[in-house]
Amino acid sequence: MAAEIVNSRSEDKTDLEGGAEPLDSFDPVFALHRGGKMAVQATVPVRDKDDLSLAYTPGVARVCTAIAEQPDLVNDYTWKSSVVAVVTDGTAVLGLGDIGPEASLPVMEGKAILFKQFGGVDAVPIALNCTDADEIVETVVRLAPSFGGINLEDISAPRCFEIERKLQERLDIPVFHDDQHGTAVVTLAALRNAARLSGREISQLRAVISGAGAAGVAIAKMLVEAGIGDVAVADRKGIVSADRGDLTDVKRELAAFTNKAGISGTLEEALAGADVFIGVSGGTVAESAVASMAEGAFVFAMANPNPEVHPEIAHKYAAVVATGRSDFPNQINNVLAFPGIFAGALQVRATRITEGMKIAAAEALASVVGDDLAADYVIPSPFDERVAPAVTAAVAAAARAEGVARR
Repeated sequence: MAAEIVNSRSEDKTDLEGGAEPLDSFDPVFALHRGGKMAVQATVPVRDKDDLSLAYTPGVARVCTAIAEQPDLVNDYTWKSSVVAVVTDGTAVLGLGDIGPEASLPVMEGKAILFKQFGGVDAVPIALNCTDADEIVETVVRLAPSFGGINLEDISAPRCFEIERKLQERLDIPVFHDDQHGTAVVTLAALRNAARLSGREISQLRAVISGAGAAGVAIAKMLVEAGIGDVAVADRKGIVSADRGDLTDVKRELAAFTNKAGISGTLEEALAGADVFIGVSGGTVAESAVASMAEGAFVFAMANPNPEVHPEIAHKYAAVVATGRSDFPNQINNVLAFPGIFAGALQVRATRITEGMKIAAAEALASVVGDDLAADYVIPSPFDERVAPAVTAAVAAAARAEGVARR
């Protein structure tokens, strides 16, 4: 019967307005997305009136009363402590930009199923029809009682920094902007292994980041926290430095803790003699600039679908090359981080996700590679079943060590 339905759809030439052939009759991507990619599934049976009286009224009233008297019981007798809200305003969706809340939903559904598939964490997509930072904050604060954590997704910079900060100040559950921190965690893990492969410490490396948006700023912060020798960040106008008069508040803060060498000028100029290039901005870096990097350099060109430096060019000069694409080795993919990070935080009912928890996640992720370390294997595959458990355990332990765990 299912096959008959599919066939009848593929033959229906009037499925769309104007008589056009339905998109999913010839495109497997649209076929997969028809009807959405997720659904709610009960974890208890409702087979008869006895089940109904336990799962709903009158039995449920006893649970409600108990929670009203002891609010913390909500974590034991509802799904709150194991579910995350995936919140977006649709302003920075993948490489598509500001496409709005409705058009963002396929991505948010995808994110939710990745939470479940890779971390065992339930997640609910929430696309908001507002872009004002304070309105988003107020909306999420009102929704928060239903969730154990908030994953902010595809919200444009610089608003994303303000929204995350204000939400974490007002909520006692983890708030995590994955475009920032997930990228930073996986980048640090790959960089630790690249350094280990070359017999160096991170403290011996000078890095240059292309992109001063959400990911670039978060990566810079995490690298400094992890003890990088030096890191400079470039935006469209060149290296972010304290002597520039056009910096936003976020970039002024960035300039204060990066670029110890006082480099100014263009990205290409900064790459001369650098040990690490990290690209999170798009665009193209000239081959001559890559050639000017230090011997044994690392090139992490993570823009999708077109890396800032094509791997074929990067391999001419770099000892380790990573991208954001799945068709090249060493994919820097956030799915390696966020499912385990949230699983660990939820496991101990953490009030927040600290820098220490993120670094612990990066170290655990790097350790999965182990003795198999090679130039084309500095970061594990998302399908390596060891990843999520390792990250979960490390994050939970770090939360306890830092005093943000409630159990």
